[in-house]
Amino acid sequence: MSSQDSVVPTPTSTSTELASRRTGMAFQRTRLAADRTLMAVIRTSLSLISFGFTIHKAFERLKDMQVIEHAASARNFGLSLVVIGLLVLMMGIVYHIWFMLALRKQRGGLRTSGLIHGESPFPPSMTLVAAFLILALGLLTSISMIYHIGPYT
Repeated sequence: MSSQDSVVPTPTSTSTELASRRTGMAFQRTRLAADRTLMAVIRTSLSLISFGFTIHKAFERLKDMQVIEHAASARNFGLSLVVIGLLVLMMGIVYHIWFMLALRKQRGGLRTSGLIHGESPFPPSMTLVAAFLILALGLLTSISMIYHIGPYT
């Protein structure tokens, strides 16, 4: 049997090393794509929250100035938009966390089996931190709108 008949790449061969690096970079690109998806969810929910808050406050002011008699339905519509925005944001956060945990698990399995190096860090998402902060602000806003307390009254 000649050496030309059985060419099996060793774990240290150049092609295996390059494939391992490409796979590791693909995980980073996937992580960044998940962050961009969460940013789109944040943008949508923030639009709903701010538009709902604006409708609520505009009709509340019109009622206070006695331009209109009844503003309850418009204010309730504004509050509904805020609640929908909060629900969209919560669903986006839950999906992002679920996806990232699955991605970390898969990356760990490939690292354990030696198919990737996993040298680059896999840090927590700053987009997720921003999503939690916006969720907290949205919850405070909705509580202020419902109970007429806090800085948004």
